[in-house]
Amino acid sequence: MSQIESLPEAPTPSQQTAAAALTPHRRSRAVPRVLNNIVWMLLVLFALVGYLLNPFFFSIANMQNILVQATTLGFLAVGISFTLLIGEIDLSVVGVLGFSGSIGAVAVNAGLPPFLCILLVIAMGGVLGLVNGLCVAKLGMNSLITTLAVGLTLTGAVLAITRGTTITIAQPGYTFIGTQSIGGWPIMPVALILLFVIVTVLLNRSRWGRSIYATGGNERAAFAAGVRTTRVRTSAFVVSGLLAGCAGWVSTAYLSGVNSTIGSEVLLYAIAAPVIGGVSLTGGVGKVTGILGGILLITIVQVGLQLSSVSAYYVSMAGGAMIFVAVLIDVLRVRTLKRR
Repeated sequence: MSQIESLPEAPTPSQQTAAAALTPHRRSRAVPRVLNNIVWMLLVLFALVGYLLNPFFFSIANMQNILVQATTLGFLAVGISFTLLIGEIDLSVVGVLGFSGSIGAVAVNAGLPPFLCILLVIAMGGVLGLVNGLCVAKLGMNSLITTLAVGLTLTGAVLAITRGTTITIAQPGYTFIGTQSIGGWPIMPVALILLFVIVTVLLNRSRWGRSIYATGGNERAAFAAGVRTTRVRTSAFVVSGLLAGCAGWVSTAYLSGVNSTIGSEVLLYAIAAPVIGGVSLTGGVGKVTGILGGILLITIVQVGLQLSSVSAYYVSMAGGAMIFVAVLIDVLRVRTLKRR
């Protein structure tokens, strides 16, 4: 006798309901993952496009070029990230970069020891960051308007110091970070890597880092839990200023001089990099790895367009599109988190 194969049993109504409920749940988990890691997806995509447009893209020389160009942007982007994490923003970083770099150039040419000049540049950035922090955290001034005003003031000061010309720096003890290399690799990216190691430890392993996230996520709750939110907010601006001062040293060392327009095109990219990397404009959310991805993504796009001999007008258009995408991704990410 032939055996008749038994047909599979039809799912019960309860099983159908469970399956229907599971599918949206899986989708709801997949969407945040994509939004949180989209910077790395875009990074791979644009790197491949850059290679297809110019095979030189993946050469060692160009990789070095990308890392060097990412260094100044990286210092500024990481500094701005601290203010974004507390729900504020610092638009004065480019002014701090130019002003501190100008002070360093003048000090070097005046004959001060290079090491003291470097400390002076970084300390100047910290002092200016402290001014921003006290105005915002202590006096309750709006961070966008306050830092914009400080940035414009400092940009005018740079113009007054340089008088519209370039102040050259010929002191190797000051410019070594931008001109020297080890084993054929420039030193500048080493400073950026060291920065990310320090920032990773601070944000993920220290009490201060947890206070940054707590203050940005819910300042009232953080204050009720014993966090000194005013001090934390002030310190975020101080760190932003210190890193802008470091960027002033690095950029002037790389250029072996300073002029009135130094860093003028970096500000919006420095804001877009952490945002597209996952740092929320509303505060309290963001990872160091995402910030690094945003910095590399923007640098790769710029370098790729330059290698393809694309007009500078289109490079600016691409930069504007990247900023738009960064804000769009942040909005989608925030909406997804609220739905969950």
